[in-house]
Amino acid sequence: MTAPTPLRDLELGREETRLHGRRISYLTGGEGPVLLLVHGIASDSEAWRASLPLLACRARAIAPDLPGHGASGKAPGDYSLGSLASALRDLLVKLGHERATLVGHSLGGGVAMQFAYMFPERTERLVLVSSGGLGRSVNPLLRAATLPGSELMIAATMGPITALGRAGRATVRRLGLRVTPDLGEFGRGFATLADREGRSAFLDTLRAVVNFSGQRIDASDRLYLAAAMPTLLLWGERDRIIPAAHGRRAGQRMPGSRLVTFGDSGHFPQIDDPHRFAATVLEFLEETEPSAITRESWGELLRDAADDERDRAPEHLAARSSR
Repeated sequence: MTAPTPLRDLELGREETRLHGRRISYLTGGEGPVLLLVHGIASDSEAWRASLPLLACRARAIAPDLPGHGASGKAPGDYSLGSLASALRDLLVKLGHERATLVGHSLGGGVAMQFAYMFPERTERLVLVSSGGLGRSVNPLLRAATLPGSELMIAATMGPITALGRAGRATVRRLGLRVTPDLGEFGRGFATLADREGRSAFLDTLRAVVNFSGQRIDASDRLYLAAAMPTLLLWGERDRIIPAAHGRRAGQRMPGSRLVTFGDSGHFPQIDDPHRFAATVLEFLEETEPSAITRESWGELLRDAADDERDRAPEHLAARSSR
């Protein structure tokens, strides 16, 4: 890894580019191996603001606002995981980077896994932070937001909920208590839904991955592919949005992965404890070699998996016939 850049000498900037006619805004800074930081739903690159300078001391950190989020374009379109992953691939190429370590939070974890699945030769490592796509469970409020008519409900409650959130934060501070990162980020995220385009993009993104029963996307049947991909699972034990149990189960099914949990953190460990978060990610970069997956080796992985399934098939048939 490159020599660290002192924080006092680090320059972080917000930049913009256009992809397929749409604006993409991103925070960036630092030099070294590329870290692509992917935020969650109803969020933006500011979710990385506390930890990004610490990461950028040892790496080239790029934190985009996903299409439909933050300062990026919010025009109607495809907000599926595949489309978002393709947009990240195109952003990397446009910025002149062949490969990156993907650091995905919440929805961004699902996007990062989709990126690694679609473009394994461009993925050096995966860091999944309180990641979606690893189980059905998700907070009931997100499930409710997928119901028909929820856009009208969100629009009608924007003012009262925002005012209540401000009053609640003020009360917490007056009592000498700390406003938790989860509360602050959820309030900030809800405020981004003030305009109609923002609400529409939020709901299109949410409904692509969640329905009233829970998360629609589950990568569990493909986690064996992580044998060739260095993977770090990082969770807050107090996560009330996506439980840490998802990370523990995924770790058991991802050969060679490592799991780190923060006992006092919730859904946003990168904000709750940015120094420990950055140190954990940078240590992972230093202690692992980038994946060397090629299209050929990816094909071998898939063929080996198919052979394993065929080898087990007679056992399954015998078990069925004995019932």
